[in-house]
Amino acid sequence: MSDKVAVNGNDPLRLDRQVCFPLYAATNLINRLYTPVLRNLGLTYPQYLVLLVLWEEEPQTVGALGARLFLDSGTLTPLLKRMEGNGLLDRRRDAADERRVLITLTEKGRALRETALHVPDTMADGYDPAGLEELRERVTALVAILAQHDGRGRSEDGA
Repeated sequence: MSDKVAVNGNDPLRLDRQVCFPLYAATNLINRLYTPVLRNLGLTYPQYLVLLVLWEEEPQTVGALGARLFLDSGTLTPLLKRMEGNGLLDRRRDAADERRVLITLTEKGRALRETALHVPDTMADGYDPAGLEELRERVTALVAILAQHDGRGRSEDGA
């Protein structure tokens, strides 16, 4: 007796019919491609994302940073502690509201920006820039739709 189930091309449970799988596979492959580039900077991919946000604007609250990166505090806090231990950022309580933790870059964290300037071009090398921009726009739109359905829309303060 065979445990195989006959599956036709229209079966909704085929892996190649899932929207989630190519996104999952692409995410894994992107992380794998970024790893050696970021390793040369002493960073992991999540650390790089935190720095990208802080290079845009600092200070950031932990809540706002988590909202921007779609990370919960249970994931973000250990990441920030490691980065603080590596001398890239400082965490301190907001004097105006002790419940909030403010994240700021150290000089080392700010200086790393210059070293990281090559990362986007390195990662995009060999790809059509217009195609990458179109893909980024479409994925960004998908993220916005999914965030609405998730019920956890982002606010400016991360609340």
